[in-house]
Amino acid sequence: MTTSIVTNHKATPIRHAIHSADVFSRRGKFSHLPCKLNVKQSVETVQLWAKIKNTRTTMTTAFATPHENDEGERSGSHACSDEQVFVPLENNYSSNDLDEEAAGSLPESGSGVFQMVEHSVNLASLLDKLKALHLHVLASEQWNASRLKLCHNNYVESAKNLIHYLALKCLDIEPLKDDLALISLLNLEMVNSSVLASLTTCIELLENLQLNSSRTGNDVSAGISTQGKLYHQKNGNFTINTMRMKACLNRELLLGPLQGSRCTHIMTTVGEEALESETLITDLIKAGTSIIRINCAHGSPESWSEIIRRVKRSSQMLEAPCRILMDLAGPKLRTDNLKPGPCVVKVSAKKNATGKVIFPAQVWLSHKGAGAPPPHLSPDAVLFIDDENFFTVVKVGDSLRFFDARGKKRMLKISRVFHVFSGTGFMAECTRTAYVSSGTELYIKRKKDRLPVGQVVDVPPRESSIRLRVGDLLIISRDSTCGEDNSYGHVSGAYRITCSSGYLFDAVKPGERIAFDDGKIWGVIKGTTSSEIVVSITHAGLRGTKLGSQKSINIPDSNIRFKGVTSKDLVDLEFVKSHADVVGVSFIRDTRDIIVLRQELEERKLQNLGIVLKIETKSGFEKLPLLLLEAMKSSNPLGVMIARGDLAVECGWERLADIQEEILSFCGAAHIPVIWATQVLESLVKSRVPTRAEITDVASGRKASCVMLNKGRHIVEAISTLDNILNSNSRQMKAEVKSLVPSSHLV
Repeated sequence: MTTSIVTNHKATPIRHAIHSADVFSRRGKFSHLPCKLNVKQSVETVQLWAKIKNTRTTMTTAFATPHENDEGERSGSHACSDEQVFVPLENNYSSNDLDEEAAGSLPESGSGVFQMVEHSVNLASLLDKLKALHLHVLASEQWNASRLKLCHNNYVESAKNLIHYLALKCLDIEPLKDDLALISLLNLEMVNSSVLASLTTCIELLENLQLNSSRTGNDVSAGISTQGKLYHQKNGNFTINTMRMKACLNRELLLGPLQGSRCTHIMTTVGEEALESETLITDLIKAGTSIIRINCAHGSPESWSEIIRRVKRSSQMLEAPCRILMDLAGPKLRTDNLKPGPCVVKVSAKKNATGKVIFPAQVWLSHKGAGAPPPHLSPDAVLFIDDENFFTVVKVGDSLRFFDARGKKRMLKISRVFHVFSGTGFMAECTRTAYVSSGTELYIKRKKDRLPVGQVVDVPPRESSIRLRVGDLLIISRDSTCGEDNSYGHVSGAYRITCSSGYLFDAVKPGERIAFDDGKIWGVIKGTTSSEIVVSITHAGLRGTKLGSQKSINIPDSNIRFKGVTSKDLVDLEFVKSHADVVGVSFIRDTRDIIVLRQELEERKLQNLGIVLKIETKSGFEKLPLLLLEAMKSSNPLGVMIARGDLAVECGWERLADIQEEILSFCGAAHIPVIWATQVLESLVKSRVPTRAEITDVASGRKASCVMLNKGRHIVEAISTLDNILNSNSRQMKAEVKSLVPSSHLV
């Protein structure tokens, strides 16, 4: 490897040790990347700006032009560890101005465009800076040659482009961006998907502007011919079109081809509630869903199998491809199940401010085998009746009387009848609040006596929760038998829940923050033992916030070492092996998690199973480039999910917008599809009315390859809305604007 450095145009032989460079985005510090430069001989370079410890300073960059026999040196002396990406960069705290350091002088005055451009910027200096940046990018690829050799053939070009982008991020190129903006030539914010090709094209365009003007002085990149090594990649594997095609191919391999004129995939999470309706899965696919997500943290293999069977049947019937993604639960910290509540359902009419009923409660009555009510109905309660004769005796207009769980006399009036797939169902109205439990007898009052017509069965238990307020004490216990009697109220001045994960009790310390249910509740750890943690609640709603079973627990200040793939994940992976197209890997933190996953997939010969890395921790975000490079060592189709719920809690709400943009940029550089997830159109899904912020959030989600919706009462309507937003275009707006412009002026 022949390399040299010139500072103030004097060649100086040096040897550089391993240094550290702070990598910055336009908005601030992103991460810390080790940088290595190891050279003995000399070359000429120019200075570029870099950011070191929040100080903008000039940096002398060393670039290498490889010889034919340099391959052995690159792969041997510049070996990389799994936790390092090497970028050629060396500190030089010279006060010389960047323009003074860049060699070359202004060309003689030209004509036309060239002369106009020269009045805007120092064209020769700009060209030299771009060439230096180009060489810096190429050098970063050489320093990481040994790492790139380990990447699978499917990802080699994408991995190289990711390295190129990392090299670009290591430098403060704001002045260069401003110069390029003045001549409207290149936006360096948009080159992440094809770094080398974009720089090459820009350099060629600038050189073409100089064809009519002779250039004096020495070029800082002398010896690198524009017809030779500098642009050898133009017609090779790094053209802009090649990079775009690579990104499209990776998206299709993971998510499947887009149907019709759609631009973005829609993923929908479903659970066991999908089995209550015969038509729900069909309606989801018809509305625009192209991927069904099943969370292995909930449900059982039996329910998963039935969901997948219905998905495949509906997909075939509608001739609409729909893939299956199954999320492994991972090592997520959750509250254990609280003691089940009573098996009772509350039926309550809507009243005005004076307490007058303005709309009766709507109650669906059917035999259990008849399934859920039709999707266009939204009953306030669903009651199953055990006697099939009920549906032959009862008719519209009948009044069903009963005593509720409190012994109060109540009445249901049959208003409508519906014929569903497995029988008949009735919609009834109730004007007074009632608590209905399993075993409640329904009867019709006749002239002389009352006629029993059925009994209510299978009322599910109410979801248990505790209501926490600021200042409350909460005890988290390792032993699940300790919390059952204390879950509903104060005992010795404290609430109590349980968490069976030993990771939590082994890692936390007093004074650390702790969050519950995706940050809805926050507290500070006051004390710990081997079996209990005492938490003081510092943030909750004004009237308190409910904390229920299986809610998330986050400790953003603690460095908890989780096992990447749990024993449950390995059991679920056997099911995924034969039923799913894609597997989601939760709580990825470092490259070791991916190594373990790759070993498990290779053992099961799952080289074609898609992999989605869920980025939901601070560590996973900060090490994203390393995670991508490690995952690229296998042939499996690869993607990334921005799991914004846990990610916001771990990294801070105020940083989430910048973080998701950074993830999109890095995945764009690696040509890896991104799934935009968590709370998408949540208000619409739950209450049928979206917020303005949710609509604009979805519009931002167009930058991703797929947008994910979580389950909810109005999920079908939400999918239709999401599909319209994601796949709308500006044709209608253009048509409206045309009326404002004379047709003779239109092209």
